[in-house]
Amino acid sequence: MDTDSIHSGYSHHSNRSRGSNKQSERSSRDRHKPHSRDSSSRSDKNVTISATSVQPQQPDQSSAPTDAQDDNWGETTTAVTGTSDHSLSQEDLAGFGKDTEGPVEKLNCIRFLPLALTLLLGLLVLVTPLSFLILPQLMWPERLQTCGTACEGLFLSLAFKLLILLLAGWALFMRPTRASLPRIAVFRALLGLLTLLLLLSYWLFFGVRILDSQDDNYQGIVQFAVSLVDALLFIHYLAVVLLEIRHLQPCFSLCVVRSTDGETHHYNMGQLSIQRAALVILEHYYKDFTVHNPALLTAAKSRAAKHLAGLKVYNVDEFKAKLKSYLFDCAGSDAATAQSRAKMAAAARQRDTSHNELYYEEAEHDRRVRKRKARLVVAVEEAFTHVRRLQDEEKKKPPGDEMDPREAAQAIFPSMARALQKYLRTTRQQHCHSMDSIQAHLAFCITNNMTPKAFLESYLTAGPTLQYGRESSQTRHWTLVSEASVTSPLRNGSEFQLKSSDFSLVVTSKTIPHLKLSEEYVHPKSHKFVLQLQSETSV
Repeated sequence: MDTDSIHSGYSHHSNRSRGSNKQSERSSRDRHKPHSRDSSSRSDKNVTISATSVQPQQPDQSSAPTDAQDDNWGETTTAVTGTSDHSLSQEDLAGFGKDTEGPVEKLNCIRFLPLALTLLLGLLVLVTPLSFLILPQLMWPERLQTCGTACEGLFLSLAFKLLILLLAGWALFMRPTRASLPRIAVFRALLGLLTLLLLLSYWLFFGVRILDSQDDNYQGIVQFAVSLVDALLFIHYLAVVLLEIRHLQPCFSLCVVRSTDGETHHYNMGQLSIQRAALVILEHYYKDFTVHNPALLTAAKSRAAKHLAGLKVYNVDEFKAKLKSYLFDCAGSDAATAQSRAKMAAAARQRDTSHNELYYEEAEHDRRVRKRKARLVVAVEEAFTHVRRLQDEEKKKPPGDEMDPREAAQAIFPSMARALQKYLRTTRQQHCHSMDSIQAHLAFCITNNMTPKAFLESYLTAGPTLQYGRESSQTRHWTLVSEASVTSPLRNGSEFQLKSSDFSLVVTSKTIPHLKLSEEYVHPKSHKFVLQLQSETSV
């Protein structure tokens, strides 16, 4: 290894005198000066794109040297089989995937405010009918009439209606909040205002007609409380229609395009506001779109920057001056004109050959990916073969000496870690998978007796964004940009954007056309025919 040679060099220099150490330091500093200058110039051309929930990574700053080293790693390291020793040290494993850990965002307590208001309103709805029944019993019990059979039946009806209302309200309104919307939800606010208006009107009627006069008809008071619960049940039915049923019929087709790589998906939606449509699109985004990999975009950007660096920018004023001198003094400007024409021809030839460079770069990258994939498949198959051998040996041991799947995953992970790490670096997926997540996935595959192909599928094919723990465990901030009000309903031609820190989703809506179906009757005997054969037909 290179590190062994470096350490041996340091130990060799440490046995010398101070004067020789100083001379060696000067010579080494002089030797490394142009190298550092070259490396800094290379790093200035790299482009790094980092997401909000991930710490800034620099996969491209060492892309050129690591690719060169990756090609030789397979020849300089020992091939790992199912019975060989671990090829990576614990220090290497400790540093594997550490750069993928990002800061944990703090929970925003403001998002629980709608839930708190809903709980407060639900408590007021539950307490109001009971207060109508308890207050007369506490304030003028001696004047109340006795409650007969009809009154007791109303008590039973009121109890069951309150129980049904409590369960229905819990099922509809007590669900955890999926997102924090920029504006207030119109229908929810309307339902809350209608409920408050209903409770206020009943309290006013109860205070004026019952409390002030101290009505002694207790059966009428109970009937008044039952009518309040009936009205609340109808409001809950209206909430179900507005919040859950109204938008089920699809009316619009929304086209969602990711701005960086152009990945496109289409969704059908009903009558929703812009902010609610944006919320539905984000829910589908984490399920349908592949994970956003900004490292794949750096190659195209560096290639475009290198192409633009070879182009020459001409000054218009200088061109006019040269044209004027050419008109008045044609003989003196022939050399300058020929030189400019030669530069333009060279730039045109460079532009014509840029597609060849792109073709060979992509071909070389595909070859390297296939090479890394083949090595990874072989390493994983050997590791799983070793696991099966260990499982056969564990069956012969006593029950107390069996190996846990987590321990088995940690035992065989070093045999495939190098090939997996090089493949992830080549395909620029190293920021998506950490060492802990890979070991957990390996233990899961061992526990459920999965094949090596099932284990590799998570790394060979990019999955949806929600499958990565980094996205599902943290709050992601999005910005809704729209010319129209976000509370306005969707219309034909509506356009809005959902901006994240490193990309955006561009959404356009179109109305689903009205479909007209016509019926054409086909007679059952219209498709029948009779085949007549002549007697002279030869057999």
